[in-house]
Order: sequence, then C-alpha cells, then structure tokens
Amino acid sequence: MQRAFLFTGQGSQFAGMGKELAARFPIARATFAEADAALGESISTLCFEGPEDKLGLTENTQPATLAVAIAAFRALGQTPDLAAGHSLGEYAAHVAAGTLQFADAVRLVRERARRMQSAVPIGTGGMVVMRKMGLDEVKALVAKVDAGLCEIANVNEPEQIVVSGAIAAMDQIVTLAPPRKALKLNVSVPFHCSLLRDASAAFAHVLAATTMRDPAFPIWCNVDATPVTTAAAARTALQRQFAGAVQWQQTIEGMFALGVRHFVECGPKATLVNMVKRIALANGIEGVETMAATTADEIAALAAK
Repeated sequence: MQRAFLFTGQGSQFAGMGKELAARFPIARATFAEADAALGESISTLCFEGPEDKLGLTENTQPATLAVAIAAFRALGQTPDLAAGHSLGEYAAHVAAGTLQFADAVRLVRERARRMQSAVPIGTGGMVVMRKMGLDEVKALVAKVDAGLCEIANVNEPEQIVVSGAIAAMDQIVTLAPPRKALKLNVSVPFHCSLLRDASAAFAHVLAATTMRDPAFPIWCNVDATPVTTAAAARTALQRQFAGAVQWQQTIEGMFALGVRHFVECGPKATLVNMVKRIALANGIEGVETMAATTADEIAALAAK
C-alpha cells in the first residue's frame, strides 16, 4: 500500500512546539540546531518557549513551523512513497524528498514570509474562512463582492474554503454570507491571492538562485494538485504557489485516485489528516488510515511499527 506523508502549514504553531521532540530524539535536537545556525538566531528557543505573539509573526512562524515538521520527519525515520505540504508545508515536503537542503529551505521561508508581509501593508488585506459551504456557493458569493479584490485562496475540503484579498472585500463577504458561515482569520497577510503577484515575481529570483535537486519521491504541488518529480518543476511550483491558490482537496482526491489510503502528518499538530478523513467521507472512500507524527509518543509508536 502506498503511503503519503503530509506536512502542516502555517496556523498550526504554538509556544512549546518541538520541545518534547528535541528532548526525546537527538536527530530532532540536531535539526533545531541546524535551523538556528541557518538563520543566525535561536528559532528553537522561540519554538520551545515563545512568546506566542512573537512566534505568531509570519517571518518567525514560517521557519519555526518548517523546523518542527522536519524534526518530526527525521525523528520518525521513515520514507513515504509520495508527499504533499499545505502552503508553507510544501517546502517541508521538498526537504523530506531532498529537493531542498534544510538550511536553504529555512532561509527561503524566512525570506518568503518577509516578502509576503511587505507586499501588502498591514491592515489592508485579510482572509475569511467559509464553513459549511460548497465551492460553488463560495464562488457565487465571491462574484458578488465589489468592495475590492476577493479570491479563493484555499480549497481545503468540501465545506471549508478560504478567501483572500482586500480588507473591505473580506468585510463585505462576511456580510453577504449566511450567518455564522464566514469567519475572519487572524492574519496580517492576504495569502495566496493576486495582491502578492508582484512580490511573487521578485521571490522567483530568490528561488532561481537556490540549489534544487529532483525529489526522491513525488511531491504534489498546491497550485495544480499534480505530482512534481523534477527540480525544475518544483521551483516553478513553489514560485507560483506564492500568490496562487492551494488546491488541497483536489490533491488528496488525486492521491485517492492513485489508490493511496495511508496518510501520516508531520508538523506541530495534526490538522491535515482530519481534512483527509472528511474528504474521504465526502467522496465515499473507505479504508483510509490516518496517523499523526506530531508528538514524541506518536512518533515513537509509529517508528516501532
């Protein structure tokens, strides 16, 4: 049976993450030391101790979450048949596959975060999660928004879609949506929308200067929900992902179509495997097994199998 590893994205962070992994697994401890060296500062201390508000800054959240995901992956010590990561998690997937060196990826996501934050002044952009609404319903609402740019940023699962854009447009779509179905997210950047297009073009030069290798196993890219098997395709996928939508539901459905039924999630806490379960339920897919590799106990139990 083919096994897919999934790598968590931004929003799963919390003060204290990774501390137990570093205490239990020498390879996890070494991973955090490598991240600290790559950045020239102690991102590990921020992971282990916080404070929460500093950890929540995009430029810290992204390298911190990447470090935890790779620490968990290395501690598990297993190789998947294929993998995917949600937004930021796509970088972790490429580290796991050897496309990117870990130190390079840590520096890349720090730069990615800074460019995302500087692309749109704080307070002018935002994101809204649409709950218990199908994609067609959300598209119909987006079409009614005329207060500014509003685009679908994430198709996470059949009834969880995220929109992104100008803050006035986010306020408007909350008003247009049925009661309690639209919730503004606590983010300072309108991720995965065309407000980031200029910054994406500039970030492409950073990616172009970064060494990449063909991945050891296929990595499903966010923007197309298709597997990437070459360094060139990986570079293009990461560049397009900067301002492009995350097609997570379509990614998992594509894996189901290949016969994948076993999923393991590496990251600060399990969010993606829960999405997998709901996508499977919506599609009538049976026999799906999901496991989290997020705590030291979970990783030890999985490694023993």
